[in-house]
Order: sequence, then C-alpha cells, then structure tokens
Amino acid sequence: MNNRHLSVKEDDLYSGYNDYNPLFDCKELENDASFQDATKSNQGKRIHLQPCRTPMPSVSRPMTAAVQSGAARPMSAISAAGYSSSPTRSCSNFDPLGQCRGPAPPLEEKKDDTPEEKIKLLEKNVNDLITESCMAQSMGNSQLALEKAREAGRKERALGRQREQSGNAEQINVDLTYAVLLNLANQYENNEMYPEALNSYQVIIKDKMFANAGRLKVNMANIWVKQKNYPKAIKLYRMALDHISDDYKEMRIKIMQNIGTVFVLLGKYSDAVASFEQIMSKSANIRTAYNLVLCYYAIRDADGMRNAFHKLLAIPLRVQHEDKYIAATDDIKSNMLLEVIKNDKLHKMERDLKARADNYVMTSAKLIASAIEASFAAGFDWCVDSVKNSPYAELANDLQLKKAMTFFRQMQFDQAMKILKEVAKQDSRVKSAAANNLSSLFILEKDYKQAEHYADLAMNADRYNPGAFVCKGNTEFVKQDYAKAAEFFKEALRNDSSCTEALRNLGLTYKKLNRLEDALDCFLKLHTILRDSAEVMYQLADTYELLEDPHQAVEWLMQVISVVPNDPKALAKLGDLHDQEGDKSQALHYYCESFRLFPCNMEVIEWLAAYYVQTQLYEKAIHYFERAILMQPSEVRWQLMVASCQRRSGNSQKALETCKEIHRKFPEDLQCLRFLVRLCQDMGLKEVHDYTSKLKKVEKMKELREQRAKADREGSTRNRRTDSTDATTTDGVPKGERGVGPVTSLPASGEPFETSGSPKELDASYADPLGPLANQPRTGGVKKRVEDDVFPGEDVGDELLPD
Repeated sequence: MNNRHLSVKEDDLYSGYNDYNPLFDCKELENDASFQDATKSNQGKRIHLQPCRTPMPSVSRPMTAAVQSGAARPMSAISAAGYSSSPTRSCSNFDPLGQCRGPAPPLEEKKDDTPEEKIKLLEKNVNDLITESCMAQSMGNSQLALEKAREAGRKERALGRQREQSGNAEQINVDLTYAVLLNLANQYENNEMYPEALNSYQVIIKDKMFANAGRLKVNMANIWVKQKNYPKAIKLYRMALDHISDDYKEMRIKIMQNIGTVFVLLGKYSDAVASFEQIMSKSANIRTAYNLVLCYYAIRDADGMRNAFHKLLAIPLRVQHEDKYIAATDDIKSNMLLEVIKNDKLHKMERDLKARADNYVMTSAKLIASAIEASFAAGFDWCVDSVKNSPYAELANDLQLKKAMTFFRQMQFDQAMKILKEVAKQDSRVKSAAANNLSSLFILEKDYKQAEHYADLAMNADRYNPGAFVCKGNTEFVKQDYAKAAEFFKEALRNDSSCTEALRNLGLTYKKLNRLEDALDCFLKLHTILRDSAEVMYQLADTYELLEDPHQAVEWLMQVISVVPNDPKALAKLGDLHDQEGDKSQALHYYCESFRLFPCNMEVIEWLAAYYVQTQLYEKAIHYFERAILMQPSEVRWQLMVASCQRRSGNSQKALETCKEIHRKFPEDLQCLRFLVRLCQDMGLKEVHDYTSKLKKVEKMKELREQRAKADREGSTRNRRTDSTDATTTDGVPKGERGVGPVTSLPASGEPFETSGSPKELDASYADPLGPLANQPRTGGVKKRVEDDVFPGEDVGDELLPD
C-alpha cells in the first residue's frame, strides 16, 4: 500500500479555450440597452444591425472603462466610438457596413467605336464568310461559295486598311490573309475560272510571309492538267516536289503518281515507267503496280509486263479475311455484334479495296495474256499459274472463265466448252457460273437436253444464283411448258430482284400465256431499271397493241424512235399503227422513212406500192415493184404488176414488151398469157391467135398434171390399204398388175391442141394483176404480228435471254 498512490484528477489541458468575454457576444447586443442607446443617432434614428453569424475571436483586449447598466458607452482615448455630436455631419450614424452610401454605380458600357473593337469585329466577319463559303461548296453551290469568298477578300482588305489607320499595321493576321486567298483560289478553280485561280495562287506563292506556300504549285499543276497543258503541269509538279522535304513521304509519292499519269497522257510511256518504278521502289501500292503493267503493255515489253504483274500480286492488301465475320458460336450477343461489324463502314471499305484489287489483277491478266507468249492460251496459262501461287489464288478459276469467254469471242467453241466443263467439275465458288455458261451455250446450239442438265447442275451448286434459274426457265420455255418456265423466272427474281434477264423472259412468258396485264407489269418494271432500252419500249408498245390500245402503243413507239431514230422496223410498225387508225399521211411518212433506211423489207415495199396504185400514181408504184423484183426475181406477180402499171398509165406498148419478156422467162405462166391475149386484143395485133393457142396448151397441160397428181395420191392410198392382203385383187385387177388409162400424147410444136372428149370452152378471161391492190380497201396495211419476231435493230427480240 505504501507503493500505491491514488489517482488525482488532473487539469484539463484544453480547458478555457471556449471561455470568452460576454461583452463580445454579438447575439446579445440586441438585448443590451446601453449598446442600443449608443447606436442611436442625434436625430433619434436607429440603425438595425444584423446579428453576427461568426463568433468573435477569443483574443480579448483590455477594456477602456467599465460598462455600467444604463450608462452611455465610454469613449476611447483617441476618437469617438463611431458617432459624433456634430448634427451637420452627413451619415453620422454608426455604419460599419457602409449601407448609407446607397447602391453601387452601374457598370460602364463597352464602347464599339474604338479601333480595337472594330478590328476584332472585322476579323470575326471575315472568318464567318470563309466558313459560309466552304459550307456552300460542300452543298454543291459553287456560285454562292465564290461570292462569299470574294466578299471575304473585300472584308480582309478593309481590315488591313483599318489596322494601318489605327497604327497597328505590324499586328496583321497572316493566317487570316492566307486563308482568304487560298479559299478564293479554290472557289475560282471549282467554278472553272482557271486564269483567276492561277493568279490567286501566284499571289500566295510570291508573298514571302507565307511559309510553305510552294506546295500550292501542285494545285496550279492540276489546273494545267485540266487545261491539257501537260508540259507545264509536269514542270510545276517537279517544282512542288522540290519544296517538300523527305519527311512528307506520302505527299511526295502522290505528286510522283501525278507526274507518271501526266506522262501517260502525253504518250511518253517510258518516262511514265521510270516514275512508277521509282514509286514502287519507295512505297509500292496496288494502283501504281496496275499503271506499271499498263505502261509496259503500251511499249510491248513482255519481260516488263511479267515483272510488273509479279509486283502487283506481291503487294499485301492487309485486309482481314471474311471468315472472321461468320458466326461460329450460338451466342446471341456475339452474333449480333458480328452482324453490326459486318455492315459498318470499315468493312465496306475493306470490301471495296479487295474488289478493286481483284479487278486490277483480272484486267491485267486479260490484257497481257496475248502479249507475253506466242499464243493467247499459253499467256493465260502463265497468268493462271502466277495467280495460284499468290494471295489471289481464289481468282484462278475466275481467270479460267475469262479464258473460256475469250475463246468464245474467237469462235473457238470446243476449247471454251472444254475449259467450262473442267471448271464445272471443281468444287469452287465459280462452279455454278461455269455450269450456267455451259447451259446458255447449249441453248444457243439448241441442245436442250444438255442445257437442262447443266442448268440443274448450276442450281444445285448455288441455290441463290439467279442465272441458273433463268437457264432452267429457258429450257422449259423451249419445251413450251410456259407455266413451269414462269415459276423458274419468278424464283430467279426472288434471289435477285434486279435480274433483268429473268424479268424480261417472265414478261415474254406471260405473253405466251396470254396474261397480257401481267406481261405489261413486267415490262414496266423492267423499264424503270433500263430507262433507255429501246427493246423494252418496243415490247411495251407491242403489248399495248395486243391489249387493243393503239394510242399507248404509238406513244411507246415514239419513245423507241427517240432512242434509235434509224430503226426501220420500228418506223414500219409506226406506219402500220397509223394505217390501222386511218391516218394515211402519217402512215406514208413512216413507211417512206423505213424504206429509206432499209429498202429490202417486202412488207414496206408492198404497202408503198399498193398506196401509190390506190392514188393512181403508177410511175411511183413501178419504182417499188421493181425493188420487189430485185428482192424476189422468181416471183412472177411483181413483174406482171409492173406491166399492169404501164398499161394503166397509158403505155400499152411498153406493157406488151414487158409481158413478152415475162413470157420468155416463164413460158407456162397462165396469168402472163392471159395478159398478153388481152393486150393484143386491145391493140388489134395478129399475135393474139398465137398467144391464145399457147394459153390452151398450157391450160391442158396444167389440167393433165393435176389429174395425174390426183391419181397418184389415190393409188398410194389404195396401196397402203391392200398391203395386208395376199394375192387379192382390187377392182378386179390382180395384184402386181396396174391399170393404166389411155395416154394422150402432147401436140407437136405449132399444132393446135385437141382433146378426144367434148370440146371445152377456153378460159381466156383477163384478170388484172393490180385488181386486188387497186380495188380492195386496205384497212390494216401489211400487218404482221411481231410477238415471235426479232426486235428491230437488235439481235434478240422475243428470244429468251440466257444469263
């Protein structure tokens, strides 16, 4: 217990800090009567003070005097404690917050008429005008963009004068001046005001204030290229190249590409090769390699073409493979993400780059194949082998198809079919296309069985190939199974709604099925795709004619004429439609135009000749009959019509000579002999007896031939009926024997013909060859259906189009 001590409460180390003099408590000032009396002014006014929100500092100062309740607040030793006894002193009340001074004076307004403010406002206006000019150009309004650029130039010059007047000429905004001049030059160039644009660029280049202005010589060179001043353009390109350091590698490559392109335009292919080779050594790209192939082809350098083609194939595309866009899992979110990525702009850009590269490779191979080897086939084989060993290996089969098509153009069908059959046997993406081409080829050769086989092969290889269904539909159309053909054409359209071959063939099929409204709908849809196709317009006109709407048919034929004004078949069709409507003058106009363009159409010749016979213009009719004689020299009726026109025009002697010439060529023609008899009777010639005797002989010979032909036909019929009998007789005549009637010998020359029977009256009645043309009214003209005809001016018409 001696060693133990009781704990004693120690002093609080932090005590006393919260203690303060109550005199400094502002919360109690309102209740302090002495303080309230002290704050009253000599006028008896009182200033209301807000209670203090912050505690007073705990540091205290010694009191000057004790404060007694009800006594006035004591004064300090130096000055009054906030109040004065003088009644004339303004604001004598205690005002520690300065409230008696009133509100603060308003802020002074900013003056806009100072030089600095005017300069800033002008700069803003110039920048706004440059922006408006660029926006107008982006929207395609070049004229407005030029006006804004000119106004910006005027404002910028006014800005410079304003700076000089204010004495701030050294503070000129060089960047703003450069932007104004460059925009003005660009707008001059966009509006094809090339001299003004060149002057504006020249002003920028000559000004030493603008750094790197020499690059604008590229723009000036582009203008000289547009004006086809190629030497000056090359000079400026090279000058611009000197102003650009090697750090700007991409810009230098583009300028060198421009130089090579201009050399190509000049025809200096060797210089272009040098430029392109320099680019390939520094930064190889697809476009330059393709241009290099073309230049070597132009100078016929086989080794250069091979090397350039190898360089083209060796350039990496750096394009991701399409397999990464194929969904490999069943994860819905991943598949949705792949669908989004598959259609984004980056993927479209990759597809465009890959398609452009493939096109360059295919075009280069087709171009150099016939130039690098002794034969086209050998050159193409070299190209195919090179492509197979490159990143473009999938194009090898495409090149094989191109090779087959080239053999087609060279009329080497066996070689083409051999290649197509080899490709069709391979399991590749072009198998369907090869089988499709084979089917089209067999359709043209009318081997419909093989065509159907390869059409089925093409459909099985690719169910989404519209050309395969077109070929299959064509084979069904040939077999006249139009309903099934229409179904295949519809399936092709479901796979590709823009397949024009399927749409056209479907319309023709509907015409065969007499579904004219459906056919019209197909051709109208086809017209929206092929706006300038005269064939489609012709089919629309023909369909409207079948629908008995001649006015619409005429309207569509007029559109055909606007596209192909020299098509004789369309003009003849227009003449036929006007003839049906009774408008002879328009019909004559279009028939004459058709005859002028193609004077070998017998329908047009016949219509024109008949028209002039009806109008009794026989001399003009003779002209068209003579044309018909040239077209059909073995047809007697055209020559007889010439003679008839001569007779009707009053020239009987010439008609007689013409008939004699016809009789010399065709001595057994009855109509010619009757015409001669009639002419001789009219002219009172003695030759009438000779021609009458010849007419009798020819008529009797014709009658005998008809009797013998009839007897032969009856005999052959009886023989077919008695082939199954054995040793039977027919009409009492044993088999093997044949009844022969009496044979009448032909009269000798110069002797009159006599028959053993009763004499027959000679039919020497004359029938005018022009009678049907001159007397029969022609309401429909020389009308011919065109549904199975070939389209005028084209090689197809209503024939089905293979893919």
